[in-house]
Amino acid sequence: MPKIKVIIPAYNEQDSIAQVIKDIPKLVDEVIVVSNNSTDLTELNAKDAGATVLKESQKGYGFACLKGMDYISKQDSKPDIIVFLDGDYSDYPEELTKIIAPILEKDIDFVIGARVKKLREEGSMMPQQIFGNWLATSLMALFFNAKFTDLGPFRAIKYDKLLALKMEDKTYGWTVEMQLKALKQKLTYIEVPVSYRNRIGVSKVSGTIKGSIFAGVKILTWIFKYSFKK
Repeated sequence: MPKIKVIIPAYNEQDSIAQVIKDIPKLVDEVIVVSNNSTDLTELNAKDAGATVLKESQKGYGFACLKGMDYISKQDSKPDIIVFLDGDYSDYPEELTKIIAPILEKDIDFVIGARVKKLREEGSMMPQQIFGNWLATSLMALFFNAKFTDLGPFRAIKYDKLLALKMEDKTYGWTVEMQLKALKQKLTYIEVPVSYRNRIGVSKVSGTIKGSIFAGVKILTWIFKYSFKK
């Protein structure tokens, strides 16, 4: 089996993080939880559940993901696949096997877990999330002929391909940046339908007007930036 590592950005997810870690298939080599300035028991609960816990004091989803990547870059033995997963238990961690299957079986570079409507629990995605996903993926289809339907955070990518993307976004644009750069670099990609449920706790992005606006602006900025970039 290839070496697989999971990076979980987490901000105040004390009630869900242990369950997320518990449901991750045992074939994963290491689960890395990056506490994004958490003020509750997220770090303790993650450590008790068997994860490697890192601390990132600068708030931002991208900051946390980059912290996890930096940690991995300093290890002697590098992974073959990196999986990104949220810490709120809205995704089904056991579906990680579905996410990595196209990489293992078809040598696909990049896989997105698509939160399709028929597999979503009612209320699990806010109207602004649904609209934002539609708008972003529609623009990517228009400008890049992309086949994406979602910006889902549950995703897997070959480690060497991830490094080649030279990820830089520190906050809300992390997921769309990865997809845009994958298109630009002509990575092979596919979406896999995944189940999605109501998260434990309150969303720090879609659950607030400020978070939704900032996320929307950041996503659109990345799309237009790459649309006119030669």
